[in-house]
Amino acid sequence: MSENLEITKLDPSLYNEDLAPIEHKDRTWGWFEIFNVWANDIQSLFGYTLAASMFISYGLNGWAVMAAIILAAFFIMILVNLSGAPSVKYGIPYPVMARASMGIRGANFPAMIRAIVAIFWYGVQTYFASTAVTLLIDAVLGTGSDAETYLGITAIGWFSFALVWVFQVYLFMKGIDWIRNFLNLAGPFVYAVMIVLMIVIWFKAGDGLLTAVGDIFEGAGDYEGGAIAAFFTIVGTMIAYFAAVVINFGDFSRFVKDEQELKKGNLWGLPANVAIFSFIALFVTAGTAAIYGENLTNPAEIVDRVDFLPLTIIAAVTFFAATIGINLVANFIPPAYDLANLMPSKIDFRMGGLITAVLSLFVGALWVAWISQIGIGQFVNTLGAVLAPVYGIMIVDYYLIKSGKLDIQQMFSADPSGAYWYDNGWNKKALQAFAIGAVFSIATVWLPALGFLSGFGWVVGALIGGAAYKVLMPGKSA
Repeated sequence: MSENLEITKLDPSLYNEDLAPIEHKDRTWGWFEIFNVWANDIQSLFGYTLAASMFISYGLNGWAVMAAIILAAFFIMILVNLSGAPSVKYGIPYPVMARASMGIRGANFPAMIRAIVAIFWYGVQTYFASTAVTLLIDAVLGTGSDAETYLGITAIGWFSFALVWVFQVYLFMKGIDWIRNFLNLAGPFVYAVMIVLMIVIWFKAGDGLLTAVGDIFEGAGDYEGGAIAAFFTIVGTMIAYFAAVVINFGDFSRFVKDEQELKKGNLWGLPANVAIFSFIALFVTAGTAAIYGENLTNPAEIVDRVDFLPLTIIAAVTFFAATIGINLVANFIPPAYDLANLMPSKIDFRMGGLITAVLSLFVGALWVAWISQIGIGQFVNTLGAVLAPVYGIMIVDYYLIKSGKLDIQQMFSADPSGAYWYDNGWNKKALQAFAIGAVFSIATVWLPALGFLSGFGWVVGALIGGAAYKVLMPGKSA
């Protein structure tokens, strides 16, 4: 039986149409849309490089590497099934869901942290997407890479950056249906081109490809700490890669028709998708070893070595689509909702997206000359790490404290006697649990002694935050 999601009493400081629950009859997403959310998240330039490097950087047997990658994907699938299910049931985005545990006003705290992280990486990814356009223009016009630069970027590079920035804003302003259509096209398209690239590499490598694949699968076994340490390092690295989308997965699952479709999409989009994409990355990397005598893990460098103009053009379009896809999924939609939650009466989803785009413009423009040089990534990684206990708190609150039942009316009410008002709109016990978990999460970023935890620092931070919250708030209910 479906929940009644109609809001009868609301506070304008907490409500706008973009934050309001989506009625079940108005939802259009199925498993294929969720699959493509993950396809676009995985198929970025960085995602390919990461998958390829797993096979050659740890000296581990190829089957063990594949098992580690798939294990991480299954683990993330469980996490997003947990965080996505409440939004399927109630049709609300992440910052509204956070009100139940953090408080009506307190939800802005984790929402803004998530927004800052996303805005930063949105700017960076916009720059990297523009390099694909630059590659395309240089290939067609035959311009050189030794042109004069301003802030480390050539004139063609600046034109490409502006073009990508405008295109993303245009796509976003067209609304969520256009974004869905773009993701549904980009996911299969990138797969098709990667398969073509694999076939081209295989043709050029001949029988040497299978020999190179065999060499990679044998593994050198020279990772410090041994095979077990290498295995769990790969698992942790892959978990860390996906962690950014885990906490706000409700921003996407709220459009899904039912929980069965969500789980099916996550199954095909994570374990199955990661396994297939990793195999493609493995064969392409092995082919480059057979052809060029070295393992190349950067797709742009591979295409450049192939030196075939039609492939260069297609690849440039692919890199562009893939990077735009992950930018929309991980870095554009989340801050749009987060900023709307800050002042719903003044900021809607589109305005939140525009604010994101404007702020990220400066990040992308200054990335080469300044931001990438000053180590700001450590600061942003710290903000990302402190979101871990928030995930634990939200999951424990929904499933263990409130038994999967929320009062949707109260989530949009500023009544001091309301279920989620707590103390002046802030749940201080949630903040205490957050602080306990955040100490550990931050330590994994800054203390070299904890560096071995890699992506597991996020998991442990979530467990600590959730456990502390359960101890501090026993027996509470909606």
